[in-house]
Amino acid sequence: MKKFWAWGALIFGLLYFILPLVGMTNFSLKMRRGVYSLDAYAVVLGDPRFQETFTYSILMALSTIVFGVLLVVPTAYWVRLKLPGLRPYIEFITLLPLVIPAIVIVFGYIRLYNTSSWLPLTGTTTGTNILLMFGYSTLALPYMYRSVDTGLRSIDIATLTEAAQSLGAGWTTILAKIILPNVLVAVLSGAFLTFAIVIGEFTMAALLNRPAFGPYMQLLGANRAYEPAALAVMSFALTWGCLGLIQLVSRFQKGAQSPA
Repeated sequence: MKKFWAWGALIFGLLYFILPLVGMTNFSLKMRRGVYSLDAYAVVLGDPRFQETFTYSILMALSTIVFGVLLVVPTAYWVRLKLPGLRPYIEFITLLPLVIPAIVIVFGYIRLYNTSSWLPLTGTTTGTNILLMFGYSTLALPYMYRSVDTGLRSIDIATLTEAAQSLGAGWTTILAKIILPNVLVAVLSGAFLTFAIVIGEFTMAALLNRPAFGPYMQLLGANRAYEPAALAVMSFALTWGCLGLIQLVSRFQKGAQSPA
């Protein structure tokens, strides 16, 4: 009987998850009456605004990932090595973006960094892009920090640091050539999650008036019929592609560690 209920719950969950996706995909293929076609996908991919916004979001995602790695890896390493007593407080701070809405964060940014403030970042395109990158980094901080912290937990950073220092390595060398390669899989996991967050984020990009992919998806959904469904399928595939890459690099790490 337990097996029956377990399989029943699994099948119900799969149907609840898969049927809407199948329906959306089916609808996206019906732009041409009477036949299935990829016309909606062709229209979306051929739209100059799609190309502009998607390229912009990819560049912002890469910038956010680089900034996040430079911020999180040294911080998590130093806290675990020298300041273990501060770990609960650091973890609490990194979890705050999960409970503070993005709209609150971006309104705080606008209030602090508007054109009449001491640091008018919103007064220029470059400044607004930097501000948006900081916002994205804040949203991705819980995932990046937890991934890196988990990676650091799996290695003996104290022994590695002492061995490197005994050979004359400085802190920069230790981080770049010893710690980072050992937690690379964890960093990649956080990077893929960051990428998925940035690609679909709407609130910050819309309120800062930047040409990102999230606002484009909302605009298209308000004015078209078949194209939004096609775009949703593509976004879904991209998100699951990132999750698949996380699983792939995790399996690669386990395979690399097993011979040892």
